[in-house]
This record gives sequence, structure tokens and C-alpha cells, in this order.
Amino acid sequence: MKRKSFDPVKIVLAALGGYGQYYLNTLLDGIPQGTVELVGGVDPYPERCPRLKELTERQVPVYDSLARFYDNYQADLAVIASPIHMHAAQSSTALQNGSCVLCEKPVAATIQEVDTLIRTRDQSSRWIMIGYQWAFSAAVQKLKKDISNGVFGRPLRLKSLCFWPRDYGYFQRNEWAGKQMTADGQWILDSPANNAMAHFLHCMLCVFETRPSQNDRLFDIKAELYRAYNIENFDTCAVRIRSGQEIEFLFIASHVTREETGPLLDFEFEKARIRYDAQSGFRALTESAEEIQYGFPDVDPQFLKLFRAIEQIHHLRKIECGLESARNQTLCINGMQESMTKIKPFPGEQIRFDEFENRLWVSGLSEALLNCYERFALPSEIGLPWASSGRRVNLLDYRFFPGGIPPDRGPSS
Repeated sequence: MKRKSFDPVKIVLAALGGYGQYYLNTLLDGIPQGTVELVGGVDPYPERCPRLKELTERQVPVYDSLARFYDNYQADLAVIASPIHMHAAQSSTALQNGSCVLCEKPVAATIQEVDTLIRTRDQSSRWIMIGYQWAFSAAVQKLKKDISNGVFGRPLRLKSLCFWPRDYGYFQRNEWAGKQMTADGQWILDSPANNAMAHFLHCMLCVFETRPSQNDRLFDIKAELYRAYNIENFDTCAVRIRSGQEIEFLFIASHVTREETGPLLDFEFEKARIRYDAQSGFRALTESAEEIQYGFPDVDPQFLKLFRAIEQIHHLRKIECGLESARNQTLCINGMQESMTKIKPFPGEQIRFDEFENRLWVSGLSEALLNCYERFALPSEIGLPWASSGRRVNLLDYRFFPGGIPPDRGPSS
């Protein structure tokens, strides 16, 4: 049945608390009336939703699972804002029940979940978007277009740094923050690189994906993973990634520096240098000294991704951030965790407690990591006494976490 352009888009929202409540606020308050119809909410703990009473008054049914919602209703669009370890399964359920999907980043914890979801999407004849909001911004889209058109030549080295200090409350806000795995054995892999600063790692990778050659696939990764907080996973990382065409990436992120810095991005091309900071936005300086301004990704609304998904239901257009774009992010996350399977604690004598802000910070860490960023180096490579090198992990044909061995091949006997 052909859809009428004026029909409201029927939406089910998975997760009504946490980040999901911001989606809910946008759906209830930020979209013209008659454009969408919220036909259901999904949350195992709906009492945590600040607007649950309003949902009840609006007669919006709330279920404890997406499968139970689909037992009773249908939706044009499923918005998945659940914890990381639920993303792939809920997205698959939505696709198999006839919904298109907007899934929050990252798409999944493991590469095998992403690849399974790609197959499910292809069999469903539906689409899925992943909510890296920078990828939807006019600034990044314009930059990607110029890179794809060869304006700057071949990429050589790309790097990103971000220090966003987080307090104890950040790691205590839910059951999965800072964890590698759930109690029942599902991978989460929550970290700065897979959550708060994931946008900046993905931005480097989505710029890189404009390269058409199969020889430009990600080749290998080497990571150094550290922590000051008593958590399962890391709160600080320094990562080098290489592609088959000798393009290098450096990603540095921390939640335990004393100061907040960044995000900073710096992309070296054959014919230009492209930089980003909070004062100037994205700007390119070409070899002929021409400066090209691309602006700020954050000028666009945070939920432009939601507006794009709603528009996509009526008018099919190019998807700014789909599964293939998001896949490299998960591939790198898996490689990072494989590179250093045992997270290294910072030396106790360097860890400080800020009583006023209720948070930890590591003495000298900001200066050390900024030095790494400037030198395009990992901490162990510049001789920092607390640093340890991870092992190099091959990303070519890496299709299963942990271990990297494709499930259809298995280990050799």
C-alpha cells in the first residue's frame, strides 16, 4: 500500500529513561503536531521515565520488551535508545516486524552482531540509520563531499583528541556504565571510545570511508587502555589504526584528566590540512593557502538524526549514517579490546580525588596525552613510565569478537 505523504509516522521508542528521555521529549514537544504518532514505548523499568504519567494520559502503551509491543501493534519507525548490548537484538526485531530503524550509537558491541544485522536488513527490505549526530550535520556532509570529490587528494594521517572528565555519578548512573559485559554474558564494551567520544572516532572513520578502493580497508590496530576508576573497562585510551594504503589514525580520549579539552581533530591530506576545534569549527587550509570554512557540526539540532529518519519514511533519500558506516567503529572497538585485554591501572600515586567535583583525575595526564597528540605517538612510544604497549591486531577479515576468528572458519587443528 502506497503511503500518503501526510500520514503521521507511527513511532515506537525503545528506552524511556536515560538518553531515551531526550528522544521522548523531542517526540512529544519538538515535532509539529500531526507529523508523528507515538504508538508505543518500551522499557523494563518505565517508572524511571519522568513523563510516564503523560504517556498514560495520551494512551501510549508501554511494554517491557519490543517483541511484546509487536505482538499488539505495528510501527513505521523504531527508535532504539536502549543500552549498547540491546541495540542489535532490538534493531533486528524491529526490522523483522516491518519497521525501519533509527538506532543510537554504537550499532552493537561486537562485529558479528553488526554483520548479522546487515543481513537482516537486506532480507527485510527496510533501512536502518545509526545515530552519530555529527554524521548528519551539514558541516560533516559538506566536508565528506569535498573529500570524496578529491579536492584535498589522498588522506595521509588523521587524529582526534578529547578530554571530558567524568565524576563517580557518571559510572554509577546505570547498570552497564564502564562495563565490558553484562551479568548474563552479553558484551557491552562501554568506554569513552564507544560512548561519549565515539562521535569523534567515527568522524575520522566516516571521512575515510569516502575512499572507494578495497585496498583502503582498515588493516590493523594497536591500543593502550588505562583506568583510574575502579571499573571493568578503560576510562582512557590511546589508539593507532592503519589502513591498507598506509593511512594512519590516532585516537586519544580520557575521562580522568584534570582539564577538559576538545574535541580536537586534525586531518592531513596530500593537498590540505583540515582541523576542527570548538572556536573555529571545521576548516581546511589548502596547499595554495586557500582557507575553506565548513562550520560547526553542533550548529545543527542534536536530533537532526530523528528528523532525517522521519523524513526518510516519506521520501527515500541517501542515508547519511547507515550500518556500513557504523561498522568500522565497532571493528575498531573490538580491535582495541583485543589489543590490550587486561586494562592497566594508572599508578596510585598519580591518582587524585577532587572532593568538590566528586571525581578522579590523573596528575600529568593531560600534558602527556597532548604531547602524544602533537607527536602522533602512543604513550609507550614516548617513554612514559606508566605506559604499556598493546599488541597489534589484524583487522582484515576480522569478523568475530573475541578472537577475530570467523565463526564459519574456526581455529585450525
